[in-house]
Amino acid sequence: MNKIDWLSLDARLLQLLVTVVDTGSVTGAAQRLGLTQSAVSHGLDRLRAIVGQALFVKSGRGIVATAQAELLARRARSLLDELQAFSVAAGFEPARLHTCFTLAANDLQRDLLLPPLLRRLRAQAPGVSLRVIKSGAPGPALLRDELCQLIITPRPPEGSDLLQKRLFEDRYAVFYDAAQRAAPLSRADYLAADHVSVLYEPRRQLDIDQWLTGQGLARRFVAHVPGMAALGAMLRGSDWLATAPSLLARHSLHGLAQAPVPLATPPMPMYQVWHLRHQGDPVHQWLREVLAQVVAEVLPSPT
Repeated sequence: MNKIDWLSLDARLLQLLVTVVDTGSVTGAAQRLGLTQSAVSHGLDRLRAIVGQALFVKSGRGIVATAQAELLARRARSLLDELQAFSVAAGFEPARLHTCFTLAANDLQRDLLLPPLLRRLRAQAPGVSLRVIKSGAPGPALLRDELCQLIITPRPPEGSDLLQKRLFEDRYAVFYDAAQRAAPLSRADYLAADHVSVLYEPRRQLDIDQWLTGQGLARRFVAHVPGMAALGAMLRGSDWLATAPSLLARHSLHGLAQAPVPLATPPMPMYQVWHLRHQGDPVHQWLREVLAQVVAEVLPSPT
């Protein structure tokens, strides 16, 4: 491989590389960056000339990053973070910020927190946008490999290089279609019913399901779905039950009846998790502070 002419690189080219790798599409990258497709293609030509080899190959209607492009994009993300930190070292002003935060969240926290978070962020920093990815049962690699800057999850990944802060606590409830059945009033009614739950890939149960199994409480499942948002469609028109966080009643399970779980269950905490590299970054500190403000606004009292 030819030696890279690093003096020909700039932050815009690095951002273009990262965006094309993330979107796998010249069109998608152009839309995200607010550029024309020809400008993105020209930038890719410049990168190819600088690096001395092709960084993307055609695949169907899109393009796929080569192994070298993936490697360079990971390094580019770190360099862009350092450049951003450098630019705000003398005093951070949100109004001058132009960046896209990538957050990992599942259905509950996505629907409950991220719309008001984006509104509050953009009120202070109109140049900010969000990219939301599924967290599933999140692992440390999401943050270590810089696939996102922040995870919002009830199940924080462990690692000496990962930091976390508790945002709020929810309780579990039993959701059901009141037109089809009554609430389970006893433990026996609850265990005798048919149930629907969530199974994240790769075959990772909800915490509440793991806890109930650990208590020796066997339930009969008629379906497992990949996310909380799919529970409502399963419950409506059936006599099945779903045991899920009560706050889902505000969004994806709105309109369904809910009742207390007829046995003592543990609470469900929610955390924000970030990598140690962002601990002192004023931009990331601002992001975490605004998220905490949103939680206080959306959930003004303990749940």
